[in-house]
Amino acid sequence: MQTTDLRPCMRWLLTVGVLTAAPLMALADTAKQGYLNPELTRQVDDLFSEWTRPGHPGAALGIVKDGRLIYARGYGMANLEYDIPITSASVFRTGSIGKQFTAMCIALQVQRGQISLDDDIRKYLPEMPQYEAPITIRHLIHHTSGLRGYLVLMGLAGRVGDYFITPTQALELLARQKALNFRPGEKYLYSNSGYFLLGEIVARVSGVSLAEFARQNLFVPLGMNNTHVHDDRNRIVRNRATGYKRLAGGNFKISTTQLEIVGDGSVFTTVEDFLKWDQHYATGKLDNGKGSLLEMVLTTGKLNDGTDMGYAFGLTTDTYRGLKRIHHSGSFMGYIANYVRFPDQAFSVYVFANVSAMEPERLTTAIADLFLQDEYTSETVAKEEQNWQGAREALPEGIALSDSALRKFTGSYYSEELDVVAQLALDDTRLIMELELTRDTLIPVSGKRFITTYANDDAYDLSSRALEFLSDKNDQVTGFLMHADPIFNIQFVKAGR
Repeated sequence: MQTTDLRPCMRWLLTVGVLTAAPLMALADTAKQGYLNPELTRQVDDLFSEWTRPGHPGAALGIVKDGRLIYARGYGMANLEYDIPITSASVFRTGSIGKQFTAMCIALQVQRGQISLDDDIRKYLPEMPQYEAPITIRHLIHHTSGLRGYLVLMGLAGRVGDYFITPTQALELLARQKALNFRPGEKYLYSNSGYFLLGEIVARVSGVSLAEFARQNLFVPLGMNNTHVHDDRNRIVRNRATGYKRLAGGNFKISTTQLEIVGDGSVFTTVEDFLKWDQHYATGKLDNGKGSLLEMVLTTGKLNDGTDMGYAFGLTTDTYRGLKRIHHSGSFMGYIANYVRFPDQAFSVYVFANVSAMEPERLTTAIADLFLQDEYTSETVAKEEQNWQGAREALPEGIALSDSALRKFTGSYYSEELDVVAQLALDDTRLIMELELTRDTLIPVSGKRFITTYANDDAYDLSSRALEFLSDKNDQVTGFLMHADPIFNIQFVKAGR
């Protein structure tokens, strides 16, 4: 097990004796047992003050040092209807933090000689198209496949909100895509589709579901008894924290999903269980201490030109203020989470929240600053860290087009790749597009290019969606291409063309 000198940390621990002797069984009361000095406890708790008001959802926090959960606490409510508080035993959906579990399943199959990272994915998923260059398992792991995102494709097709789609339908949707965003290995582009397909590969190779493979090979060996891959929306989950979205005026609504698609997320866990997962990165327990498995999953991928992307097996690796850092975030519907580990300091912090308005990445960074400030070797913070929430690029302003100019774009358009029909019609002086569950106003930014006003506030953000109309030599509209970063060139053909 990796160990670190405790002396730099003594300023925030009451006594080493308290740290080593405190029982792990009473984690829900850790905040009351005094692992930390009162001032640091207050500073940590103050970061969550917004989410301790009555009638608010909140988060569970875990802080780990040298393999011990030195601070675990719940803030806010796990369930607003029954006033159930969050504790370290509350179960949260963790979004894309689940990718590292899928990647570990793949790594185990590689280690056992059942698959190779350089296998063409069509060896296991023959229904996928044969593109100009093969997509390998390695491409999926490191987000360099060029695959279009299935969630964004669903949104482009108007299948938004709590629209139900089965894993089979998601696979069929990806199999209909005639093109990639780029040649495999040329670029890095974060892809939920890639990890969904990795989950499918795990299942097909093992003969059991990803959920069952992870249970047998990850959760049971590590003693993670309250963690599972959630592939059954009707499953009863004891101590589940309900996901919420904050509304205007400060109220909340339940924000959940029927999706049973796994691989890219859908791991449910607790602060207590996640300690065991965090520590396997230090102990190599799943690898019987050999180290080869950990070496594999912590190795970052490279592009075709040799550029290192800093993304390993479901984990980002970089440096923060001079310290090596391993981390990942997760967000889906009413849940949002962040996990960060500083391996050389044997220090980790993670926040699991049940309200999408929370900012776990800001919180974990602030907590790391409190604990590690004396160990930082650089005060330089990357620009993306300073503005980690990001800023939306301003949409171009619209131009005026006459009714006759707009009318030529009306009609029915079919996309084979999305298997959906778009209806475009004039409503007064506005061009309207109806797609399944969405109804958008199209704003012209040039004679043949439009942007949409639609933005779904739960799972899909399509406010940057753009349409580029195509014409024949007689200037008759034949169709359009739809773009929504990070997906481009989805083709719609006009009826009768």
